[in-house]
Amino acid sequence: MKNIAQVVPTRLTAHVAHAPATGPCALVLFGATGDLAKRKLVPALYNLAVEEALPETFALVGFSRSATSGDVLRGLQREALEHFSRRQPVDEVVWDNLSPRISAVPGAVDDPAAYAALRAELERIDQENGVRCNRLFYCATPASVFPSILRQLAGVGLISKASQEVARDGARPWARVIVEKPFGRDLESARALNAQCLEVIDEEQIYRIDHYLGKETVQNILVFRFANTIFEPLWNRNHVDHVEITMAEEIDVEGRGSFYEETGVIRDIVQNHLLQMLALCAMEPPVSFEAEEIRDMKAQVLRSLRPLAGYDVEEKVVRGQYEGYRDEKGVAPGSCTPTYVALTAHIDNWRWQGVPFYLRAGKALARRVTEISFHFRQIPFCLFGEENVCKRIDANVLKLRIQPDEGISLRFASKVPGDGLDIGGVNMNFRYADAFDRPAPEAYERLLLDCMRGDATLFARRDEVELSWKYVQPILADWECGRHASVPLYARGSEGPKEATALVRATGHAWERLA
Repeated sequence: MKNIAQVVPTRLTAHVAHAPATGPCALVLFGATGDLAKRKLVPALYNLAVEEALPETFALVGFSRSATSGDVLRGLQREALEHFSRRQPVDEVVWDNLSPRISAVPGAVDDPAAYAALRAELERIDQENGVRCNRLFYCATPASVFPSILRQLAGVGLISKASQEVARDGARPWARVIVEKPFGRDLESARALNAQCLEVIDEEQIYRIDHYLGKETVQNILVFRFANTIFEPLWNRNHVDHVEITMAEEIDVEGRGSFYEETGVIRDIVQNHLLQMLALCAMEPPVSFEAEEIRDMKAQVLRSLRPLAGYDVEEKVVRGQYEGYRDEKGVAPGSCTPTYVALTAHIDNWRWQGVPFYLRAGKALARRVTEISFHFRQIPFCLFGEENVCKRIDANVLKLRIQPDEGISLRFASKVPGDGLDIGGVNMNFRYADAFDRPAPEAYERLLLDCMRGDATLFARRDEVELSWKYVQPILADWECGRHASVPLYARGSEGPKEATALVRATGHAWERLA
């Protein structure tokens, strides 16, 4: 469809400040010198400090073998801010206020003596502040060590089940744990990991983080649907023909071949990011905006996904691998690990019965883009007589752009000015960068703050995690049992393997172009 117009919304202004997190808080960061901490977590905390969103009484304790002292850790974190913070240059006043509240406990995650030292450090912080801090434990570590960390924390009395804690002085400080994805590597391991965690703490204390849910544009899916009456009546099988969810990356595995060999695109992207976005798009309206109400509706969608059984994987799922992946460091010469996947999902419920949801994700593709496209049904009858005119009337498309050009666009038909009857396509385009006077915060800023406040809306619940694994389990089983010896290859910078094009073409559809 020819794009003949670009409509930009009236500029809006927003002056919204973060409300500070409630109560004093000590954040213990396991893996404090790791890549995630340097690139995301420390810059997020610094930016929250810039916006005065951290509690007045706040402390950061880094737990790491390489953080041998507070001075060493502060030096590493200051260097990380200069490289990775979205605000540059570093505000010296903010840093001078934040840095004295940073301390370190050196040690390995399996060393009981290090946990005794951690308890002593937290007690020192409580005594210095004259109040016991709430405690947030962030496991920026592999999922396999989560249970060990929790057992060690429980062993020195730093964490216990909320239902068993005894109130002190009329107030009960909380203890919460953030765990990173992937939560398990299949359904069996996810269930086991959940069971091990719940031996030590309650479900309400576990915050399973998926940074994609912290992105402003992902959160806006719910606002867009439920704050605008013109869209929700169309959000069903009567008006939507198909839905496309894409997460494409230009980069390759970037030297992380060993990690990707163990993970692959299903575990890395589909089980968490894509299925969470699908659930947000397809969920029923909740009775309130409370965390549990929203998570109930998301779980309902995941429970309604049509299971992949028998030959469904072969017919409805396509995998691919970019040319040259097997030459990456840490990758086996004959590796069948997929770096691309496309699949057709169906939701068996009243709202979405018969509407295909096409999901795709991959590395080394033509463009970096994450977006959700709602393709509406074609007009039932063409009124304009001439066949060549009618052929140019494409269906309406509503596109939610998650990254990098965050915004929303709507494609519709319009008459081209002139004497003849010529119909072209118009894109009405809303861009966050143009409409608001404040930059969107990084996802980890929002998620850290929500955890301090006890808002679990944007964190995955146990049943969501297990339902997601249950859906992708047949794909993993089919690919790993050796039934398919070869994986289709695709060129770097392309749209992906040709088999993915054939997947949607078989039902009369086509992917939105990446290039």
